[in-house]
Amino acid sequence: MDSTKVVVNAAIRLAEELKSTAIIISGEINLERPETSIPVYFASRRQKTLIDHLVASSKTKEERSKEIMDKINQQASGKTEHVENISAIEFMLEEIEEGTVIGIVESKDSYAIVVHNLADNNIVKILNECEERISAEILRAVLKIAFDISNTGREGKQIGTAFIVGDVEEVMIRSHQMILNPYAGQAEEDKDVLDRKNWESIKEFAQLDGVFVISEEGTVEAAGRYLDVDARDIAVEKGLGGRHVSAAAITRDTVSIAITISESGGVIHIYMDGKELLHIESTERAIRTH
Repeated sequence: MDSTKVVVNAAIRLAEELKSTAIIISGEINLERPETSIPVYFASRRQKTLIDHLVASSKTKEERSKEIMDKINQQASGKTEHVENISAIEFMLEEIEEGTVIGIVESKDSYAIVVHNLADNNIVKILNECEERISAEILRAVLKIAFDISNTGREGKQIGTAFIVGDVEEVMIRSHQMILNPYAGQAEEDKDVLDRKNWESIKEFAQLDGVFVISEEGTVEAAGRYLDVDARDIAVEKGLGGRHVSAAAITRDTVSIAITISESGGVIHIYMDGKELLHIESTERAIRTH
């Protein structure tokens, strides 16, 4: 029996003993479908090889060895973090349940088994903070749409937009329409963010300038909205445009949460109380294999 299969079988036994909610495999591990009732996900993430550190180096043998070991440790640490982040994303998008997740990490001829409790995950803790303002159901629906926009854009083109969720009356007072509101006069059922049949139209209107305004009940009140806020004291990540700055500012002035998607790179940012709570650089999804 090869070492890969031994590691995978050990991870499965541990997952079953801990009653884990999922097994996530990170790396270039090739294996047949694992025999377990626990959902198994594959999250491939190619790491930069070490070849650059071995070629054209004037360092001593000891220095090169230390550098290589440091790089191996960084790769292992990065893949461990990758397992934790993928776990949080799949939990956030309601693919896996809260609890213990087992990760199998492959890194440069080495394997590791990771035990991760989602209750300790920083992303999950931040989502819990957001749920003090808006319900988990509404938050997750908007995030699912944001992930779709980040991953696929529209008609092959990357797009950016923002969703302002909650405290809708105050947000509307502090904003105005850039264009005619496409949701004005629409039936309530056609504005419900919880209804998946409305997601395509939301993604279509995401190509418009401006932001979406969504109520605590999940009703899309407006699209193409311009935020009238003073954002001079708002600090956001360098390189982000006016949409991110004004989205952060509106959460300072109202009891709302802002979720933005960058046009360049598809990075998702979440703002509350005028500050960034979280940004998700990679919206890569794990693939369920079992």
